[in-house]
Amino acid sequence: MALDKKVFQTRARTAIAYAVVMLTGLLWNEWSFFILFSIVHFGCWYEYQKLAVRIDSSFDATSLLNRIFFPLFGWGFLLVAVSDHLVLMGIPLNKVGYQLIRWGGYFLPILFIINRNFSVRHLARSMGGVVYISLFLALLINLRSGWIWMQGNSSDAFTSAISGFSGKLVAILMVVSIWINDTMAYLVGSWIGKTPLTKWSPKKTWEGTVGGIVLSAGLIWAFAFFRWEANYEVLIIASTAAVAGTFGDLLESRLKRLAQVKDSGTFLPGHGGFLDRFDSILLAAPAVWLIAYLLYR
Repeated sequence: MALDKKVFQTRARTAIAYAVVMLTGLLWNEWSFFILFSIVHFGCWYEYQKLAVRIDSSFDATSLLNRIFFPLFGWGFLLVAVSDHLVLMGIPLNKVGYQLIRWGGYFLPILFIINRNFSVRHLARSMGGVVYISLFLALLINLRSGWIWMQGNSSDAFTSAISGFSGKLVAILMVVSIWINDTMAYLVGSWIGKTPLTKWSPKKTWEGTVGGIVLSAGLIWAFAFFRWEANYEVLIIASTAAVAGTFGDLLESRLKRLAQVKDSGTFLPGHGGFLDRFDSILLAAPAVWLIAYLLYR
């Protein structure tokens, strides 16, 4: 497919602004990161429920149960994920999170019984959102908190750098890997892409997908090697982020196809809504968290 310069310029400007906001959230402190992804969390929930209505017209996204209960219940996992680092007015946020999850578990059966229009199918769809959005973003926040490295004893340069950043470095590696992968996949696919990747996302090609993953992992590893003399571990993390991020993009494309919409929202020009921009992170976060846990915990 030919490169549309106007589309690319719009996407590039939005991507730069996105990168600035993301890096500010990453580099400033844990509060900024938590607030940023709390906003992303509720934005994704809003769009997810709009897609759910288009997929299943009987799903009532405006009900109190769906509009408020499940997003707040899911937000409890984000609060728990900060570990014991963030405290507001003497109260650890993770304690608040535990209470939200506990009381949500108590009230869910009652609300399910009271609301006769809420079926088991609707419950499964909403709980799917809790896993897909809330739990996966919670693992990203937990990754950023540095919890995985708190009890680590490794002394190699890369692990020491990670520990010094309290998890910021891996979160940055993941986000930058996804950003490079998205950009390079678009460029390579525009230049030499011929083979469609899947009918879910007809504009994506195998050439662009593979090129994006290889270039993303290679560039991240090369930078880390010259900066910290990092070994194979950073290559594993960058590759995992790129591959899982691609699956995240395809999953969201599948949801949009079922809902028969082009974009999940209009929040980001050239990129659509929250889900359109953060779909890769939603699946990359649990994958990178698991790899980091296996490598360093």
